[in-house]
Amino acid sequence: MAKPGHLSFEALNAALRAAGEDTRLRILALVAEAELTVTDLTEILGQSQPRISRHLKLMAEAGLLDRFREGSWAFFRLAEQDALAAIARSLVTHLDPTDPVLLRDRHRLAQVRGARAAAAQAYFRRHAAEWDRIRRLHVADEAVEAAMREALADRPIRSLLDLGTGTGRVLEVFGPQIERGLGIDMSLDMLLVARDRLERAGLRHCSVRQGDIYELNVPEGSFDVVVIHQVLHFLDDGARAIRAAARALRPQGRLLVVDFAPHDLEFLREEHAHRRLGFAPETVSQWMSAAGLAVEGHRMLAPEPGSEGTIAVSLWLGRDPRLVLVSPEREVA
Repeated sequence: MAKPGHLSFEALNAALRAAGEDTRLRILALVAEAELTVTDLTEILGQSQPRISRHLKLMAEAGLLDRFREGSWAFFRLAEQDALAAIARSLVTHLDPTDPVLLRDRHRLAQVRGARAAAAQAYFRRHAAEWDRIRRLHVADEAVEAAMREALADRPIRSLLDLGTGTGRVLEVFGPQIERGLGIDMSLDMLLVARDRLERAGLRHCSVRQGDIYELNVPEGSFDVVVIHQVLHFLDDGARAIRAAARALRPQGRLLVVDFAPHDLEFLREEHAHRRLGFAPETVSQWMSAAGLAVEGHRMLAPEPGSEGTIAVSLWLGRDPRLVLVSPEREVA
């Protein structure tokens, strides 16, 4: 029987054979950067869909890739667990990032992701003024907001960062009880709506600005609470967004994620720029744990009978486990 971390001859041989081909090695490098679909890889690599599908099937069967299906789409990412995942990570780590082939692939990946981002931004421009109405597809906002308040009610919040702030509603909800609030969003149209909302609410201690959820232009460890509310399903790398959010937390700070539970409303992809059809509880919990957070709980809210909503909403709460250091002078005081 193999020891933990060891592989049988057959398993290691299959993994190395699966990776030992130029296109498959390029795919490993790409999925290490982001979760991708067959269509994404077809565009990036300029090869036929059947050929890319065969490569992906072989690597998934060898344990180098994880595959998961959502509706009519299948996503692939670098394997995350067991010794085969370590083999996949090691192969990618040893690749020269300045290799011309890999540089071209990353350039094409950036173009594909840029096209998706542009489509999402175009959608936001069309719908900024009616964003709150569109959200009626899921559990009533009042119920979700009450659950959010309850999740964060155990201690005061001095500073709050709202990622993907949209219309600024989260800042409006928590504004009266915080000292400072900042909302970040890529859409200038959304930010216009948010600024108007905050001004009308008299929340001068809250502000919004344009920014990238993956590359936050805020000091690390500067917020008591970070909220990601109904944003992850638009992203192609939710884990990366959670890592960025975790870096913004102070010791013992909390990350609250609110998003759809798994559903099958496929039209949301084509008509409303959704990248993901909800998230299983363990998916976001694993992303939080991988970002170094302690997962404190998950709660699911189902739509009330007879309501317009058809999608359940989940809430995840994570905490930065670092201890708060108190100076001796403060202890005496």
